[in-house]
Amino acid sequence: MSKTVAVVMFATILLYCSAEVCVAADGNTAPMSTPTSQAAMIVDHSAWKQILSTYVLVAPDGINRFGYGRVTAADKKKLKSYLVGLQAVRVSALSRDEQMAFWINLYNALTIDVVLDHYPVKSIKDISLGGGFFSSGPWKKELVTVEGKRLSLDNIEHDTLRKNWRDPRIHYAVNCASLSCPNLANKPYAGTSLEAMLNDGARAYINHPRGVSLGGGKLKLSQIYSWYRKDFGSNDAEVIKHLMLFASPALKKSLIGIEMIAGYDYDWSLNEDK
Repeated sequence: MSKTVAVVMFATILLYCSAEVCVAADGNTAPMSTPTSQAAMIVDHSAWKQILSTYVLVAPDGINRFGYGRVTAADKKKLKSYLVGLQAVRVSALSRDEQMAFWINLYNALTIDVVLDHYPVKSIKDISLGGGFFSSGPWKKELVTVEGKRLSLDNIEHDTLRKNWRDPRIHYAVNCASLSCPNLANKPYAGTSLEAMLNDGARAYINHPRGVSLGGGKLKLSQIYSWYRKDFGSNDAEVIKHLMLFASPALKKSLIGIEMIAGYDYDWSLNEDK
């Protein structure tokens, strides 16, 4: 068999990949670990898409809320099956954009699953899963296994997303189930729409009062700009420069001449659609 024929045959093996299997052109299934080109590997996030479209309320006040109390038993099971499927994915075989989308979706879906397991709660901080001394909240407990490695929510956010991409827009994509957190998107992240969704998330948060507020010439920001200062800039001027990248014309005009950040605030109340 010539190299040309072999390459053509290999390229036609995959029609699409789901979170658990790759479906071949002949209808047979193959494990996700089946060698293939990165371009062909696409994770099926359709279950997550259905859950987001059903339970995320895009509210007029600019804060997306999730209907935890409305989630059916069937959809709770669907979410858990989706998370099981994600853990079977060979993430290292995906393109870089698909990898980032995978980790964001995993983080957000896992967060929703944790809240649902302990609902009703007033705040995600009331959910203590342990995972370390003096730790509160669910972030340090190892909850999933991906490519043989046990991972916590903190591992996904800090040791994977922030470490490997070093993109401040990550903070506008991962959602901590709180009112002051950047919005939970009402659709899954995908490699093909990654840039647009990251930019949309940044604009939505920066142009909302819980992200950036000005009063009496003083600038007050969400606490995320303090907790993760180094991701946005080494000083106040650099953080403000970051804000200007996504600010509306009106906000950008108001930020001109502001040289320092006056304070920070954060509301940990559950982002619940009641």
